[in-house]
Amino acid sequence: MALRNLRLEGDEILRKKSRIIKNINDRIKILSEDMIETMNENDGIGLAAPQVGVLKRLIVVDIEENPMVMINPEILEKSGEQIINEGCLSVPNKNGDVKRPEQLKVIYTDLDGNSHTIKTEGLLSVVISHEVDHLNGVLFIDKVIKETEVKEGVVKS
Repeated sequence: MALRNLRLEGDEILRKKSRIIKNINDRIKILSEDMIETMNENDGIGLAAPQVGVLKRLIVVDIEENPMVMINPEILEKSGEQIINEGCLSVPNKNGDVKRPEQLKVIYTDLDGNSHTIKTEGLLSVVISHEVDHLNGVLFIDKVIKETEVKEGVVKS
């Protein structure tokens, strides 16, 4: 595993739409391992491949010390809403309140090529929404309702 360099706000790759992963090969597996290590090293709870310069539909999420790798994640349903104070590893020193769905229904593929459909709520819904936005070239700052003071304990993904 290796740490990858984070792409920061202003880098054009963060505004591009990611491509679907057709083959789960060793390169994808190594990328996912590197992304988990990079996310953990930077105290994040989610990371999308474009944040490390790769335009592939791959995200990693870790809110309970149990990292999930989600290949080609697609949000099928959204319900409810919650406002949460977010930050982003690619947008350092900025926080803001963002409206996100309370619940999601998501389909994705794991590293073994198996398809999963899950229902999420709360923080997991926030992080998946945030990361899927990255896959579509959208940053949390595009959705901020109110900018807030930078502080510790903010959701950074």
